[in-house]
Amino acid sequence: MSDIHGVSARATALATSVRAFIEQAVIPCERATLAHDVEALDALAARLQPLARQAGVWGPRLPSEQGGLGLNWRDAQPVLEQAGRSPLGPIALHCAPPEGPNITTLAELGTPAQCERWLGPLIEGRIRSCFAMTEPAPGAGSDPRMLKTHARRVDGGWVIDGHKWFISGAQGAAVAIVMAATDEGPTFFLVDTTNPGWHHLRTIRSLDAWQQGGHGEISLTSCKVGAHDVLGEVGRALEYAQRRLEPARLAHCMRLIGRAARAMEIAQAYVIERESFGRRLSEQQMVQAHIADSQIDLQAARLMTWQVAARMDAGLPVKQESAMAKVFVSEAISRVVDRAVQLMGAQGIAHDHPVAAFYQELRAFRIYDGASEVHRAAIAQRTLRQQRSGA
Repeated sequence: MSDIHGVSARATALATSVRAFIEQAVIPCERATLAHDVEALDALAARLQPLARQAGVWGPRLPSEQGGLGLNWRDAQPVLEQAGRSPLGPIALHCAPPEGPNITTLAELGTPAQCERWLGPLIEGRIRSCFAMTEPAPGAGSDPRMLKTHARRVDGGWVIDGHKWFISGAQGAAVAIVMAATDEGPTFFLVDTTNPGWHHLRTIRSLDAWQQGGHGEISLTSCKVGAHDVLGEVGRALEYAQRRLEPARLAHCMRLIGRAARAMEIAQAYVIERESFGRRLSEQQMVQAHIADSQIDLQAARLMTWQVAARMDAGLPVKQESAMAKVFVSEAISRVVDRAVQLMGAQGIAHDHPVAAFYQELRAFRIYDGASEVHRAAIAQRTLRQQRSGA
């Protein structure tokens, strides 16, 4: 666990406690049969979250008055990294997506009535939520302006029609934040999933198999909601979505750095013991090169993430910095886990070890929260605009 200048003594101590909790209480619960089993993951969350509360590590980013740790982003970094060592860790600590960014969005935009109905139960972990933006082609994906789901005004509220998919956390969610086009512009709506117009069609099997609630395909058919179910202001959802995504990307980076670091530790333990061609693999220079390159990638990923965290805590804009961090970290940790697989040979591709599952999961990060190609285009465009303006 790397020390990073500026992390408080409290955060350093909490990271140590989280590391112990993950090793002792969470990792022993990992088993291959949990993959894609939404009901089993929910049951495990119900068992692990009270243990996290007892251990004093529950809710790293949740308000202290709600029983959370109330950490700023800089102090959250080492804590979330340790939580992310296991795919079950963020679930146990109640800091797994999409709950974290949804809670922040509700707390920022919600009316007192909306917060009373949904925010308290979400913070306490009594219900789950999902965020419904992505659609099948030709609808919204990396470009939310391609939004096809539409909401029209009716007496007393709105009627939403549309088709969503890859909606993380959808199965078993009690409420959804739905983005829909309106005459005034894209708008957020809170949809109770017991609404007769909300239809959960299926849970999509994907490479990342440990998502609580899975990745759902949803149909909204004549889904009527009240005027009081608009979240924030009508027509401002694109702005709100960007504000939601920047911290969400940052938290993903922190958690998944932990996953990659653990994968490399497993591979390092393997090469220390494994002998081939008359000596241990750890004595082979090519093996040492893989390990060295991985440590460089991990350290660079931590430092880039730390810089975004410091800017967020200072209230500075992070659009450019968070995009660069998301691209670099997602690709760096993919390289680290790929090397871990290579170092372990056949053991690296077998689900007897968690490294194979981590490889699948981290590959997906280069796509969700914005594909690397989309971020690269946006980074370049902002850079060129800045140069043209002489800033």
